[in-house]
Amino acid sequence: MFIDGDWIDAEDRYTLLNPATEEVVATAAKGTRDHADQAVAAAKRTFESGVWRDLAPGARAAVLDAVADAVERRGAELTRLGTLEGGFPLKLSNAFNELMPVANIRYFADLLRGYQFERPGPLVGPPLVGGVIRREPIGVCAAIIPWNFPLPLAVWKVIPALATGNSVVLKTDEKTPIGALELAKELQAAGVPDGVFNVVTGDGQDVGAHLVAHPDVRKVSFTGSTSVGKQIVRDASSNLKKVTLELGGKGANIVLDDADVRLAVDGSIWAFMMHSGQACESGTRLLLPSSLHDEFVARLVERLQSQVLGDPLQLTTDVGPLINNTQRERVLGYIETAKQQGAKVVLGGGVPAGEQFAKGFWVEPTVLTDVTNDMTVACEEVFGPVLSVIRYDSIDEAVKIANDTEYGLAAGVWGRDLSRAIEVGRRLEAGSVWINDWHLANSAYPFGGYKQSGQGRELGAGAFDEYTEQKSLQIGLEPKLENRAYALVLSAPPVP
Repeated sequence: MFIDGDWIDAEDRYTLLNPATEEVVATAAKGTRDHADQAVAAAKRTFESGVWRDLAPGARAAVLDAVADAVERRGAELTRLGTLEGGFPLKLSNAFNELMPVANIRYFADLLRGYQFERPGPLVGPPLVGGVIRREPIGVCAAIIPWNFPLPLAVWKVIPALATGNSVVLKTDEKTPIGALELAKELQAAGVPDGVFNVVTGDGQDVGAHLVAHPDVRKVSFTGSTSVGKQIVRDASSNLKKVTLELGGKGANIVLDDADVRLAVDGSIWAFMMHSGQACESGTRLLLPSSLHDEFVARLVERLQSQVLGDPLQLTTDVGPLINNTQRERVLGYIETAKQQGAKVVLGGGVPAGEQFAKGFWVEPTVLTDVTNDMTVACEEVFGPVLSVIRYDSIDEAVKIANDTEYGLAAGVWGRDLSRAIEVGRRLEAGSVWINDWHLANSAYPFGGYKQSGQGRELGAGAFDEYTEQKSLQIGLEPKLENRAYALVLSAPPVP
């Protein structure tokens, strides 16, 4: 672990397995509540000292630029590490462990240089009052990230928090701590003072919950399941912490009857298969008009059959493994339940055959038809390479089906008539709606969910607002005492 500028071991350690081979990749320290307390104490001390908080924004931005440069220089290494610990196919790992983090860090550095931490307030009256409206860092921020995208999600939380002058304790998932620990090395090398940024590994139910309830933590940012997110809200209420949550999803992917079928087929595969479906914003419910259903499903199956499953370290590989056996069994259980409830498996449905898949945590790309929106597989987040195909007969019906879910993280629409597709997109209850694409996470666009997919937003120009508090300094400008509000009260005759 990385606490107060030092690398700290623990009595217990995790064994990290390569999801594709089950070979040991590394061991990692298993943090405890005591380690969390040490990290919070370091973060609180450094925040109160002002050693980072009081730096000019331009100076903090220069440090972030240096971190982006370092991540870019180490891109090939970080890509390989991401593949080994998380099972990303190499060509996907490059995007998520180099290109996206670098782009995000540079965006936040540029945003910091122009961010208004203080601006003049309006003149109001009478009596005339002037003032200043400020945004100030919150204090100690706890960032809790999941296993599926450890480095980019660490960047989404840590960099805005640091940019705005906070101190941070990052709790990694026990299955994938490597990327976050490498980020700690580069933040320290770039000049972030010791104690301002800390990384604690450990179990979520122990260390994560302890951070959420800690009285010295003033902000929690969490990405993970909706059930855990609800518990975090309850625990954070102990001292009314600010909370940002990016939670589960059940993305509705609507293909309109005028869609470019070739484009929409490949896009729909990308929507549900990226990282083997292990993404909250995946498009896992494919809504097809009856007029296109059979043709579209046939093309979809044909294209999926050409996807290459195998060694994630080979650039020819399209589909990697799931993170561990627990996740594999969970996904296979959803497929079996879907079959029992009347869904038809038209592709996949199990573990791929072949000696190379005897080790590792594999599930075939799976397409289910005859799915209705009340089936378990259409209601709950599967987090695997499973697509539920649902028919519709009108746009109104498609929108109703899409919105009939407790989730609202992402959705998509495919159609040649852009004005029509955009209008459908406006009707969808989701924080991100993609038109003729999926999984775009542009730094300048806010990302987060409606309904039980979360609260608050990451990325975009408003990201810094999530890590700052507003303060107003109001200044009385009326020179005459008798015209001031309090003078009018004090000079009023007594009430009989």
